[in-house]
Amino acid sequence: MIKAGGRRLAGWIGGFVAGAAILMTPAQAKEWTKVRVALTGAYEPWNFTLPNGKLGGFEPELLEYLCAHAKLECILGTQDFNGMIPALQAGKFDVLMDSMSITEERRKVIAFSRPYAATPVAFVAVDGDVLPKPEEGKATVYLTGDDAHDKPVIDELRKHLKGKTIGLQTGVSYTAFIEKHFKDVARIRLYKTAAEHTLDLVAGRIDVAFDAITYWTAALERPENKKLAYAGQIITGPVWGEGEALGIRKSDDDLRKKFDDAIAAALEDGTLLKLSQKWFKADLTPKAE
Repeated sequence: MIKAGGRRLAGWIGGFVAGAAILMTPAQAKEWTKVRVALTGAYEPWNFTLPNGKLGGFEPELLEYLCAHAKLECILGTQDFNGMIPALQAGKFDVLMDSMSITEERRKVIAFSRPYAATPVAFVAVDGDVLPKPEEGKATVYLTGDDAHDKPVIDELRKHLKGKTIGLQTGVSYTAFIEKHFKDVARIRLYKTAAEHTLDLVAGRIDVAFDAITYWTAALERPENKKLAYAGQIITGPVWGEGEALGIRKSDDDLRKKFDDAIAAALEDGTLLKLSQKWFKADLTPKAE
């Protein structure tokens, strides 16, 4: 069962005060009848805030399934992405769910569930300019994260992005990719939310934006973004890590196992595929473990 917190930060703080007793002792926490889940409420279609203050999208709908399977009451609240891990460690909530990619850097401080999605990333520009159009049958390029393997593709991108301004959300898994490969040839502008870089792209304040295709699927359908289009090839592969997963405190391994079992069930019975196609019009299901 899911209960939604109120509007963004104010609603979250009020909900936390009301439920603080749940988090006070390890003995109570290990019962796991209730968990608090943080989302940004600002990354459509993964999750977004509805006019009534409730949260909608792929992750809230998946979470409803996961919580029911795990026999948990899940209380949703919102939190800025950059503050999620510190707030998890501070005990403000128990689970992070916001298209959070599994990375080695994050693994140093938190644990992850098994992945529930694996997402390609792409550049978008006005009329798809800035980068050459892909050849027929080559809309997607596979990068491994190995510099030697990826160098030809990176070099070509660097050539076309030289002197350009690239916009992307701060704190996401591909921020490091852009900074590593392009900061010496292009200007990089970071934003708190994906919606902000898209506004600047439409307004001409940046030349190109870089984000997951799951975000672009919804953003490119909006009337105000009708001039935007994919630029160059869609980038997929291990360069983006293992996929998106729930973030959980390392000390809460029993809770992680509950959600692992629920995600496995959603993958096996087709729920993950169904929700992926509903919200992203694509199969983002991760490889079965």
